[in-house]
Amino acid sequence: MEPIYTIDQLNQRIQLLETRQDTEWCAIKDEIDDIKDNLKPINLIRSAVEEINETVGFKGHLAQSAISIGLGFLAKKLVVGKSESVFKGILGSVIQLAITNIVSKPHESSHESSEEESSQYEPSRE
Repeated sequence: MEPIYTIDQLNQRIQLLETRQDTEWCAIKDEIDDIKDNLKPINLIRSAVEEINETVGFKGHLAQSAISIGLGFLAKKLVVGKSESVFKGILGSVIQLAITNIVSKPHESSHESSEEESSQYEPSRE
């Protein structure tokens, strides 16, 4: 850094640093949003399913479909248990269908939505 000799140079340096600080804060906020999105339970399940699919080496979405059906069935068993109630049976089937559909959906790219969200962080001017 070069020494500052005048008030104008000092004001320019302050303005430059404030702009840099605002840019860095926006980048940090975007990164935190990405981390929160990745830590949602459904995204953790999807990433686990994708990793299993890659590890097993299935072509297509056979493994992902099987895992999503299995997770739906597991969710139904957790809700219904051994109960013979008609209401719980219907509720369990609805939950099974919802979980299976949510897990089997292809993972949406968050890059498109992050570009829209990044515009919401405006640098603060005080």
